[in-house]
Amino acid sequence: MERIILFDGDCHFCNQSVQFIIKRDPEGRFKFASQQSEVGQSIMKQFKIPQEVNSIVLIEGSKSYLRSSAALKVCKKLVGFWKIGYVMIIVPNQLRDWAYNLLSNNRYKWFGKEEACQLPSPEEKNRFL
Repeated sequence: MERIILFDGDCHFCNQSVQFIIKRDPEGRFKFASQQSEVGQSIMKQFKIPQEVNSIVLIEGSKSYLRSSAALKVCKKLVGFWKIGYVMIIVPNQLRDWAYNLLSNNRYKWFGKEEACQLPSPEEKNRFL
């Protein structure tokens, strides 16, 4: 099953999160695309995800997930103790998304914006769409 993570390419925290995932996904289960890229825009349109979405997006087969649900589903597939994070799925979605939105709405202020696009290493290049 294809798994694609759409992330905010302008967000420093989001770019660091992609690197975090890559290091903990040695099997390469996830592919990545910036939401601002042509590929990212096309996928968002295909899955009817609004352009102004303020969230990580996980595409898993024919389904899309946003906010905390996307983040937790990603955690579930990572190696190491990060899988344990998936137990947070039992917390009601509204509460999880409240916490997620707090971080998401302040990510530029707290972590900054990227001044230039980060280029993937040659080993990582095939992970980006």
